[in-house]
Amino acid sequence: MKKENKSQNGENQIMNIGIIGTGMLGNAVGLHLLEAGNNLTVYNRTREKTKELESKGAKVVDSPKQVAENSEIVIIVVKDSKAVRQISFDNNGIVFGKHDGLTVADMSTIDPSESEKITEEFEKFKINKLDIPVMGGPNVAISGDLVVMASGHKSTFEKFKKVFETIGNRVFYLGEKSIAHSVKLAMNLQIAMLALALSEGITLVRASNIDPKIFLEILNSTYFKTGMSEKKAYKMIDDKFDATFTLENLKKDIATITDYAKSNGVNLPMIKKAQEIYENASDMGFGKIDYTGILAYIKKINES
Repeated sequence: MKKENKSQNGENQIMNIGIIGTGMLGNAVGLHLLEAGNNLTVYNRTREKTKELESKGAKVVDSPKQVAENSEIVIIVVKDSKAVRQISFDNNGIVFGKHDGLTVADMSTIDPSESEKITEEFEKFKINKLDIPVMGGPNVAISGDLVVMASGHKSTFEKFKKVFETIGNRVFYLGEKSIAHSVKLAMNLQIAMLALALSEGITLVRASNIDPKIFLEILNSTYFKTGMSEKKAYKMIDDKFDATFTLENLKKDIATITDYAKSNGVNLPMIKKAQEIYENASDMGFGKIDYTGILAYIKKINES
């Protein structure tokens, strides 16, 4: 269903929005923002990945600077904090397209400590920055059904709240500091563990010559069920691992979780073990498939 930005008096509120990073998630978010009637300017290092957005009416430019020049708010959706810094502060970066009222909203999954440092650097250029990591992949972003976790200055958040409500069906404002990235890491920890638990449960029942669909039916009749067990698990048992979020990207996020936990003096023994498992899976060639392909890795090591 099409969701529109509306002002308080109910009129359509068209905004000039930029997206830097048009991979699977950035592309889906952009398509929905266009459908909602916004003006969209996009940049991606690999221009080919902007073609679908361009065909739907987005303006494709040659640098993050040009995205900033054309936008009231620039949404960043890139791999890690290094990439955020590059597109923000390097030659032809966002800061060189600064104008009054420009706001940056970082949707990338990065270390909260790094995010705070990046926020401070933007403030030196008098550019507001929000953190808006999300839960949900391209399959829900396309319909505006992400869950948005936001942090940063409250007044800036309120100014662009309608944009976030277009992107997501639930929007949580969490506070002034980079709290949103901390919660996002905790959420991705759940994803990693749930995928492992499902994979090992499926593997165990298969070893007993039990149809894993029976296991899933029983699991999903209890309060231990999850969205993953109700939806993705059925694709998993059919060896369907079309990526909405790759195993390689989850491996990257797990490394961020363990590093951030260590820097805060927190011992998380299970995610450290999970990190080893996902790294091994990636090394064995499973990195480009969906993160639920951890099942394929577990199947492989049981065959050897």
